[in-house]
Amino acid sequence: MRRLPVLAIALLLVAACGGTTPSAASPAVSAAPTAAASATPAPRVSLKVNWTALTGANSGLWTAVEAGYFKDESLDVELVNINSSSRSIAALIAKEVQIGFSDGANTVQAVSQGASVKLFQSVTNHLVFSIMATQSVKDLKDLKGKKIGITTIGSSTHTAALQALKLAGLAQSDVTLVPLQEVPNILAALVAGQIDAGSVSPPTNSRAKASGFKELINLATDGPDYPSVAIAATTEYMSANADVMKRFVKAYSRGVDRFRRDKAFGIASIDKYLKIGDPAILDDTWTQFSKYLELPPYVKGIDAVIVEVAATNAKAASLKPADIFEQTYVKQLDDDGFFKTLGK
Repeated sequence: MRRLPVLAIALLLVAACGGTTPSAASPAVSAAPTAAASATPAPRVSLKVNWTALTGANSGLWTAVEAGYFKDESLDVELVNINSSSRSIAALIAKEVQIGFSDGANTVQAVSQGASVKLFQSVTNHLVFSIMATQSVKDLKDLKGKKIGITTIGSSTHTAALQALKLAGLAQSDVTLVPLQEVPNILAALVAGQIDAGSVSPPTNSRAKASGFKELINLATDGPDYPSVAIAATTEYMSANADVMKRFVKAYSRGVDRFRRDKAFGIASIDKYLKIGDPAILDDTWTQFSKYLELPPYVKGIDAVIVEVAATNAKAASLKPADIFEQTYVKQLDDDGFFKTLGK
């Protein structure tokens, strides 16, 4: 099973991509801004923004929404949830959303097929995933011949599983990957004995530990630099809306800063969207992602992703990092000294 056919299918079947909008209630914490909003209000713009997996990686976005930072930038953001990076890219191309979460591997695959999309900021340059397994699995090498749960082929959970296998000297053909659609379903399958291991992110890795499963590796701490989660748009939209893109990055970055500094507000944001309820799991999720969300959100490590994808997709071999990401908006804010104002 390879990502390329799946992504190609996704690009053709964009009409099937659906989304849901979270409820309007805000966390019961003061949403006072941490940095001054734009002095002169910009024209109001409506944006549909897609987040993918049920994971704390979305915390910066959620916190920015709940704190009103997008509204400060005259951006009316509607959140939708399409639970796959490849389907998120398809939705961008179909103009169902203007901005969407993605990852390095799927973006390289899409661009190699001629898709006019680019990453414009990172979320995390680490694979914030753990490979959780039953106690009978000794180590990563022992995964050979075993069943590993992921969400979908071409997802970030798939990428994380492949990276873990690579570190153990194994290939995808050495295991059976079991697509389970949502990260929480992976833990459910572990509990039911339907799989031997699973590629999961916080808070599901915390729940798995609490349920007695073994962490074979935490790729966030023991894996390579990797643009695991980033945010993308079409080149057409970016070219026509450069100021909107810069305002989005600014509001999002304020959200990450608030998430890191205001634990109570950050945890409330996580719980609103993930509906965890368990204080210990919420605390652990905040602790993990407060370390791993990038700020300034430059995309890093894309060179290695191009090489990885090119190993099975010859069209990717000629791609350069500049074909995959556009860092103009982050750099402009950096040059303006914006990131130095955060936390003050």
